[in-house]
Amino acid sequence: MNNNPLFHIFGEVLFDHFPDGSRVLGGAPFNVAWHLQAFGQSPRFISRIGNDPSGYEITALMDDWDMSREAVQTDNEHPTGSVRVLIRDGEPHYEIVADCAYDFIDSKLLEEQQTQGILYHGSLAIRNPVSRTALQAAKARHQGKVFVDVNLRPPWWDLETLLSLLHDADWVKLNEAELAALCPEASELETAMQAFCVKFDLETLVVTRGEQGAVAYDRQHFVTVQPPESTAVVDTVGAGDAFAALLLMGLSRQWPLKTTLERAQTFACALVGRRGATVADRAFYRAFSEQWGE
Repeated sequence: MNNNPLFHIFGEVLFDHFPDGSRVLGGAPFNVAWHLQAFGQSPRFISRIGNDPSGYEITALMDDWDMSREAVQTDNEHPTGSVRVLIRDGEPHYEIVADCAYDFIDSKLLEEQQTQGILYHGSLAIRNPVSRTALQAAKARHQGKVFVDVNLRPPWWDLETLLSLLHDADWVKLNEAELAALCPEASELETAMQAFCVKFDLETLVVTRGEQGAVAYDRQHFVTVQPPESTAVVDTVGAGDAFAALLLMGLSRQWPLKTTLERAQTFACALVGRRGATVADRAFYRAFSEQWGE
């Protein structure tokens, strides 16, 4: 067990259920923790699963991947998180099931020691006041950086709650549409990013732009990356989580921002060539570590 983890990843773990009966393990924080574990970072994943078959499966998968479960709580009343994926007119629509185990992360079960390093969380798992209180408790004991990965899923967010989270952040990642929703007064991307950084006193803001890549701003410079046109796309689910995991690596290792962004883009491009948001193949990750001299 790692008694001094660099990364504290707070939030949901769930299964996406598809119309054909198949299901895929996910949840942005879980995906990020999975990638960090694969890169040898031993993250502390803070979540809650049901005392049910899905919960048992998550436990087994985490054990197989050598992920620590010391901060994963078990809930005897609420089921493991799930999302129903519905296909309408060829497009996926997501029905995020309410009152799942990750909505009830219990602050009283969290370790009371002070933490260092980086605390990562999204915006979905704090839709319920119980988990929101747990996040506040975790942040109160955290003396390092806070990374917020915005994920606006109507109706599971409200502006007031999100703004308070952003004011506590050092780094923020969101997509272009989310930036426009939260900073509607600025029409130009770079102007909006500058205004957003000032408003929330951020160190760094990263805006993902799908096929157009991503832009980062660190209060001094803008850095832009674009995926190669030759990128083979099998499945874009989880691409943003892969990108976030490498941003966290860059932040912790103090890589130059351009290097961080380029490595995040490269890793995300490789992931979209695979089915699913995570890869259960250590060699897949090892190739990147060797390439980066890590």
